[in-house]
Amino acid sequence: MRQKELEKWLKIVIIAVALCGLVVCAVAIPWIGHVLIASDPQISDMYIPWLVMFIISAIPCYVILYLGWRVAVNIGKDRSFSLENARHIKLASKIILFDALYFFVVNVCMWRIYVNHPGVILALVFIVFACVVASVVAAVLSHLVVKAADLQEQSDLTI
Repeated sequence: MRQKELEKWLKIVIIAVALCGLVVCAVAIPWIGHVLIASDPQISDMYIPWLVMFIISAIPCYVILYLGWRVAVNIGKDRSFSLENARHIKLASKIILFDALYFFVVNVCMWRIYVNHPGVILALVFIVFACVVASVVAAVLSHLVVKAADLQEQSDLTI
C-alpha cells in the first residue's frame, strides 16, 4: 500500500471513529440514561453526573484522534518514522493513561457518594486495565518509531 493510500485509509478510520464517538456521546449515552431512569426513577439523581463524566472523558479521546490525524498526514508525506510521529504517539500514550486515571478516580468518588453502583467499579477495573494496556502499547510504539527514525537518519547520511 502506498503512503498516500495509507494516509487516506487512516483518515477514513479516524473520521469513522470520531463519528461513532459523537453518536455514542450525543445519542446512546443520554438515551441509555433515560431508559435506566424510566426503569428506576430513584437513580435520576445519577443521570447528570454520569453524563458530565462521560462527556469530559470523551474530550481526551478526540485529542488522540487529532494526534492520529497528524500521524496520518506525516505518513502521507513519507515521514512515517519521524521524531514528530514519535512525539504524537507518546503524547497519545500519556493522554490514554490520564483518561483512564480520570475515569477511575471519578467513578470511585461517585461510588463513595452513592452515585454509582459497586458492580460498575468491577467493570471499571477491566476498562482501566484495557486503557493501561493501550497506553503501554502506544509508549512502546513511540519508542520503536524513535529507533526507526534514528536508523533512517543514519541511513540517509551514509548514502
